[in-house]
Amino acid sequence: MKILVLTGSPHKNGTTALLADQFIQGAEEAGHTIWRLDAAFADIHPCLGCDKCRSGQHECVWQDDMRALYPKLLEADMLVFVTPVYYHGASAQIKVAIDRFHGIDDLLRQRPKKAILLAVAADTKDHVLRGVTATYEETLLYLHWQDCGRILALGCYSREDIEKTDYPAQAYALGRGV
Repeated sequence: MKILVLTGSPHKNGTTALLADQFIQGAEEAGHTIWRLDAAFADIHPCLGCDKCRSGQHECVWQDDMRALYPKLLEADMLVFVTPVYYHGASAQIKVAIDRFHGIDDLLRQRPKKAILLAVAADTKDHVLRGVTATYEETLLYLHWQDCGRILALGCYSREDIEKTDYPAQAYALGRGV
């Protein structure tokens, strides 16, 4: 299976980077092909809503790193969304990339895909995850994709915090099991 891992943290060695790394290790050991884009370190402009792309009929007006991501999105059998929870939602860095899916919406809906959400919050209360999970669920519903798992890590402000939990082992097992 071809898996695209899309991360949204500006911290190269943070909590979500650990989950992404563990998921990727498990998935690669299971024989899957992985392509990773760390959106926080890519040149991705926000969607203007100009609709010149016509949802995949024409090229986007932005000539940025999404040009490399679009073919990978179309090829992928599975997408893994990896994000810290910032103010009750996905990070702006991953959200800007997801918003640009609009540029190929019609093409993305032609072939069903699988998806996974890996999200990390510093807070310990479940309700802080409502925004990120609702956005994930609506995205999957809109694109006709299938949810294949979620790891919603609470109480992990720092890498040291998450290293003391079983969340990294869960991410590895999820990757190994897809």
